[in-house]
Amino acid sequence: MSVTIKSQHEIELMREAGRVLAIVHNEMAKIIRPGVSTMDINRKGEEVIKRYGCTPSFLDYEGYPASICVSVNHEVIHGIPEKRRILQDGDIVSLDAGVCYKGYHSDSARTHGVGEISKEDQKLIDITKQSFFEGVKFAKAGNHLFEISKAIQDFVEDNGFSVVRDFVGHGIGREVHEEPQIPNFKPMGRGMKLRPGMVLAIEPMVNAGKCEVWLLEDDWTVVTRDSSRSAHYENTVLITEGEPELLSYREDLI
Repeated sequence: MSVTIKSQHEIELMREAGRVLAIVHNEMAKIIRPGVSTMDINRKGEEVIKRYGCTPSFLDYEGYPASICVSVNHEVIHGIPEKRRILQDGDIVSLDAGVCYKGYHSDSARTHGVGEISKEDQKLIDITKQSFFEGVKFAKAGNHLFEISKAIQDFVEDNGFSVVRDFVGHGIGREVHEEPQIPNFKPMGRGMKLRPGMVLAIEPMVNAGKCEVWLLEDDWTVVTRDSSRSAHYENTVLITEGEPELLSYREDLI
């Protein structure tokens, strides 16, 4: 397994990609309401990415036909935006976006409620987000990769939800997906030792029901097998000598 250690110059480019991505999510969140189509969200995200002189990481990536993955309710990841897919009051929608700046990528995801949502759905969204922050506590040089995985799984399962096992987080840099793979559950062993300069996309995908998922006939959209709802939260994380730096997160934005 070859994991790249980023130079200071590469890190600066990824910081900018992450800064723009935080803005992209914030702008997309502003238009989420009943009556908006998933394609409207995609258009907004793509517009903001290009406004800042960047390109969408996902457009045409392995054939993916859009710039933003928009997944509604029981769709876990990789939902394809459509004009006729209209958000309804009470839906939840996960937005997964990537930004490329001068050849370097950032990747992050957020799940939002549409209009008034149930307490159960709000808890799912909140626990998914917090599970990321429980995991990232261990994203420090000298720790082992699967300490992140274990913290995410423990927090999710202690709160009555399940983590998706068929899809995982990943390294990121010149490529959207690099080594290492980052499960949201604890595999055997400890995983590799974390080193300064590693950049990781840590992304819990959490189901209200069981962990099993299906791939739809479009070969992209992943849904829960039991039709339970799913949430997704992700940031691009730089391992440093001290605390991890969240390249795609700003406290003043979504």
